[in-house]
Amino acid sequence: MRKSERAQIVQARLESLYPHTPIPLDHKDTYTLLVSVLLSAQCTDKMVNRVTPSLWALADNPGDMAKQTVESIREIIKPCGLSPQKSKAIKELSVILVEQHAGQVPESFEELERLPGVGHKTASVVMSQGFGHPAFPVDTHIHRLAQRWGLTNGRSVVQTEMDLKKLFDESIWNKLHLQIIFYGREHCTARGCDGNVCGICTELFPNRKKAVLTKK
Repeated sequence: MRKSERAQIVQARLESLYPHTPIPLDHKDTYTLLVSVLLSAQCTDKMVNRVTPSLWALADNPGDMAKQTVESIREIIKPCGLSPQKSKAIKELSVILVEQHAGQVPESFEELERLPGVGHKTASVVMSQGFGHPAFPVDTHIHRLAQRWGLTNGRSVVQTEMDLKKLFDESIWNKLHLQIIFYGREHCTARGCDGNVCGICTELFPNRKKAVLTKK
């Protein structure tokens, strides 16, 4: 089976399983989405959603957040992990948004990736889920599943993103990346499937015998 054929099967199966793709992180605008995505690094969306109501009660916009101390932010976000770095980044990016962007989240990859604590993946999520621009954020779920499904060689997250963008039409990127995440959490987990267990893995590679050792 060719890679393009596998991609068609993946798309069809995911669309049947997840026709609707609500954004997992609770937010009310691009700023609260940006902060939530930043908090989700090495943390579950469920935990982020537990923490952010208290954070928004403290400050839910760049102007108010810029006035808070790093310590007050950190005290709230501790359950998310990496709180020293994340609290500092939230404070600093909020100041930058106020001083350089009139309190608005910039609508470009270049400007987003200049913000403290915002890498390409975070910028991609904000561009796709916040602004609706085509993007294909690749997190650990997507990187792992793309390898198991033979859609990329997995040399790096960057390579995986490039390979997936070539295989799938730009019009479905925003939805598809969420569908893959949902499937990875429910059916093709890190420990629950080694490339030989879940429905899509077995359909794509019915004769596969050995576990797929995915690259990080």
